[in-house]
Amino acid sequence: MAAMAILHGLSPTPVERSRVLEIACGDGANLIPAAYAVPSSEFVGFDLARLPVERGQRRIAELGLRNIRLFQLDLLAAGADLGRFDYIIAHGLYSWSPEPVRDRLLALISDLLTDDGVAFISFNAMPGGQLRSMVRDMMLFGAKDVEDPEQQVVEGFRFLRLVMEGLPQNDVYRALIESQLQRMEDKNPKVTRHDELSEIYYPVYFTEFVEHAHRHGLEYLSEAQLPAPSDCGYRIEPESELATMAGPDFLRHEQMLDFVRMRAYRETLVCRPGRGIRRGFPPEHFRRLLFATQAAPAPGQGGNPTAFVMPGGMRMESNHPKVSALLLALGAAWPRAVSWDELEPRLARVGLALDADGVGLIMRLSIARMVELRTWNPRAAHEIAARPRASACSRHQALGSPYVTSLLHTSWTFEDAKIRRLLMLLDGTRDRSGLLAAMRAEFPEASEQDLEAGIEHGLELFLRSGVLEA
Repeated sequence: MAAMAILHGLSPTPVERSRVLEIACGDGANLIPAAYAVPSSEFVGFDLARLPVERGQRRIAELGLRNIRLFQLDLLAAGADLGRFDYIIAHGLYSWSPEPVRDRLLALISDLLTDDGVAFISFNAMPGGQLRSMVRDMMLFGAKDVEDPEQQVVEGFRFLRLVMEGLPQNDVYRALIESQLQRMEDKNPKVTRHDELSEIYYPVYFTEFVEHAHRHGLEYLSEAQLPAPSDCGYRIEPESELATMAGPDFLRHEQMLDFVRMRAYRETLVCRPGRGIRRGFPPEHFRRLLFATQAAPAPGQGGNPTAFVMPGGMRMESNHPKVSALLLALGAAWPRAVSWDELEPRLARVGLALDADGVGLIMRLSIARMVELRTWNPRAAHEIAARPRASACSRHQALGSPYVTSLLHTSWTFEDAKIRRLLMLLDGTRDRSGLLAAMRAEFPEASEQDLEAGIEHGLELFLRSGVLEA
């Protein structure tokens, strides 16, 4: 949120000394790791549901956090006594709430947001929301007599497959249903239950949301992330008829793109009006940012000298000296993010400057998810210590789940029991021999050679993922 605000010319409060509010925070799964990673900031969250809040409160107490509080509260009863906040998050609420709640949500954000504050609001968007609505109705029909929430998802999927089986293989209607089914099957069933089968489903056009926000004294800033590389409609070609129709109206341009991409979901940032938003991304904005990459160099193919590989396997080959120099410099510093002032002397040797061409290259790499834009560095380790320590937050998560949040606020899944147990052992009291002894006691059937190799692999994995603390 801070990086996108700076990119658009705003001056948000620094992350490390901010107040953050999450509305409908659930059990604090998002807010608690953030509070742990940024101990100098204050975090507040509330939710209507009592049981998730109580789970979050127990976790906060077990971690000993003093900069966060969660409590049960009805949004309709929330008011100015909460104080003002630099960053406000409302995820999974707007499109899944009745009209009075949607209206109060935007009014409360307007009441509580600081002058330079930024708010995040996710919502289901049109026109793609119409397709999701059609599939939702089919799933609800197929699960109409089912009471168990997770079983509703199972029966809804079953009915979609029955409908598909009755259609020819090359049928367009079948392809639409199949694409939606694949999208949902990749999610946790609880997420599908919330997103697709909740009692209220309210998709809106982008311009409708912007107008609603405007009525409450909020202005559209940007989306929370730059467009994904798979988004073929992230820009309109300047000479096209669509560009002519959009004219100079940026909001009209965005709405036209949603028709082009059949967009179904948005994660939108809003701010107070009159903050001097600039959408051209001038070079001076980049000097206020930090840059990072997880990409590791690898031998290239097809005549390219260097390839860069991301942890998920995404690979980019390049024989462009400026690209290689930038990614090598950032990769050597990972997980630390680097300022342009620090990069400039090294990159000047290959002619990469923070001019229009340099900004264009950084933007392309950012859109391709090869470069991260940050405003702050967490206390993540840059090397494996003699007695490595993983964050207490990630160790606590690993006790009951394979899902772990890093100090960089990225999510990782550690399904392997040995890896997860190793993570829980990394409390800073054990060196390599101590870790080996503990792992040997836990997994007596494994050979010592395999355990040693597993420890080294795990430590490297935790270092790269930003789980280890400095």
